Amino acid sequence: MRLLSYILSHGTVTQKELFPQLPLHHSGLPEVAPGSYCQGTECRHCQDVCPTAAITVSAGDNGTYQVSLDLGRCISCGLCLNQCPENVFVRNLSTATAVRNRQALMLSNQPPVTHVGKQPEQANIFRRSLFVRVVSTGCSACDSEVATTGNPVFDLERFGIHVVATPRAADAILVTGPLGLGMQDALRRTYEAAAEPRLVIAAGTDAISGGVHAGGYAAANGLAGLLPVDVYIPGCPPHPWSIIHGLMLAMGRI
Repeated sequence: MRLLSYILSHGTVTQKELFPQLPLHHSGLPEVAPGSYCQGTECRHCQDVCPTAAITVSAGDNGTYQVSLDLGRCISCGLCLNQCPENVFVRNLSTATAVRNRQALMLSNQPPVTHVGKQPEQANIFRRSLFVRVVSTGCSACDSEVATTGNPVFDLERFGIHVVATPRAADAILVTGPLGLGMQDALRRTYEAAAEPRLVIAAGTDAISGGVHAGGYAAANGLAGLLPVDVYIPGCPPHPWSIIHGLMLAMGRI
């Protein structure tokens, strides 16, 4: 009765609005303003300053220059926002950032190309519940955000999503971290231990592309080429709401 009285007098902290905009003081993810003007190779400050080579500047149509941003490699450092004199880059404060198609993470100031992410055929069977096995391959920041989704503010389980301790009980494998050589075999065995049909979710820049670790001696280049990925969640680390968005996208509820 004391617990019930406390809840009634203090209310709940669980956020009812799904995928709210981030507060204005948050850096969020960068995006490229469509149709924005770029000085091209005479400037190229954004490309030169990007620590993960996520930005490229190239000649476009009709004497213009194309700026391309790969959100799958972006670590949200904000340097491109500060360095571009033409304001080609703007902040994106959305938390609904997960996509099904890797190409959908490629942004450009040229006319956009619509990438229709194919919903996995097995997604409909997971609409009511999803059991997730988290595989951490070396990113404590992403792991902390994944853990945060289960607190009273976000309350992951109200969506029918449950984190499980064994892949044998899992419907989906959620991978965090850059996935170096030392973890690749372990991830494959985890994937093989999960019953079919099964989903794979890449959570965070490291899991998508390796981030700052890509191209190194440890072959920590993310999930590319190792497992078939059904959902990509950009961010370094992604916000808890973005992680929930990715999980619900994998379920076929978005």
